Amino acid sequence: MITANPFYALADTIPVFVMQLFVILMATLVILGTLIDIIHKKNVRYFFENAKKAKKAAKKKLSTSETTSVIIKTVASDILTTSELGAGKRRSAHLLGMYGTIIFWLASVVLIFCYSNVNSDTTVLWPVLWHIGAFMTVIGGSWFWFFLRVDVYSEAHPWYRIIKADLFVLALIASSLFGLIWSFLQSLDLNERWDDKVFLVLYIISNLVLFGGVYWSKFAHMFYKPGAALQKNLAEADGSRDNLPPPADTPEKFGLGIKRDVPKHY
Repeated sequence: MITANPFYALADTIPVFVMQLFVILMATLVILGTLIDIIHKKNVRYFFENAKKAKKAAKKKLSTSETTSVIIKTVASDILTTSELGAGKRRSAHLLGMYGTIIFWLASVVLIFCYSNVNSDTTVLWPVLWHIGAFMTVIGGSWFWFFLRVDVYSEAHPWYRIIKADLFVLALIASSLFGLIWSFLQSLDLNERWDDKVFLVLYIISNLVLFGGVYWSKFAHMFYKPGAALQKNLAEADGSRDNLPPPADTPEKFGLGIKRDVPKHY
């Protein structure tokens, strides 16, 4: 199963160009959803206005080398390794889900556009990456959903309580899980069976929800967070600090009560 390209077998019933059009449609939905989100919530406008305020409040002008250093550090620390989450379960789950999703999506594009034709010879690498990425996404997303969400972990709400903000993570888990099940059932190569077709339909629907629900989910936050992290680090470097006071130079005093309870309340 893990070395088989599920889209190659699917090409027997669905033309390759249809699969490719579906991928293009999903990318278009993400772009349109993000643009609508930007226009409605005015996030980009806020970032630019905040950058102008920070520039006026800056206590020093950063050189090109200093700015480059901040950008590299932000990419390496805040974006690629999500250091703002600290060391622990939340960061591990996030990294599993993030890199699993990237691998899963990238492998899907490569398999559909490069290795789904009848004459193509699929390398083992991309199907393996597709399945591993899906597994990572399911594990990381499920870990977060069942155990690490703030409203479950810190506010004692049941894990099955669903709100609009959960659309992204649920659709992400569903698309990866249904894709894995569909691939497994298809690899069995059982005649006159309908199981794989059911999960193929579920896989398609979950992707439509995931990529078509950008405006209503937290999908667009993937694009905002790097910009916000960069702006924050640049503001700290030039001294503007987003109009916030500098850290106090006095020792932190929380009292002995802090030792009786693990800090998990937000």
